[in-house]
Amino acid sequence: QVQLVESGGGLVQPGGSLRLSCAASGFTFKLARMSWYRQVPGKERELVADISPIGGVPKYADSVKGRFTISRDNAKNMVYLQMNSLKPEDTAVYYCNAISRLNGYWGQGTQVTVSS
Repeated sequence: QVQLVESGGGLVQPGGSLRLSCAASGFTFKLARMSWYRQVPGKERELVADISPIGGVPKYADSVKGRFTISRDNAKNMVYLQMNSLKPEDTAVYYCNAISRLNGYWGQGTQVTVSS
């Protein structure tokens, strides 16, 4: 079955960096659009970044442009989110998402807390 397993979250000070990883299995990864979303309590889940299946073209939310970088390794079935210059408002649960053959799949999420 499809599995998306996120890792790399944690507590970091403002201005710091974290790298999130998502290990994917159970579908043809190289043909899937991969995305990172985030959600805070009481708010809708929002798209942070996504990356196309072929060519790896990234797109970013305005709030993270220039600070976050999404990448994928099709040989390892992995997608990453490098987060630099973190701000307290980046605090959220971050979710990995895959779109494969018009079906959407979610990971369990990983908590990122930016606080001094």
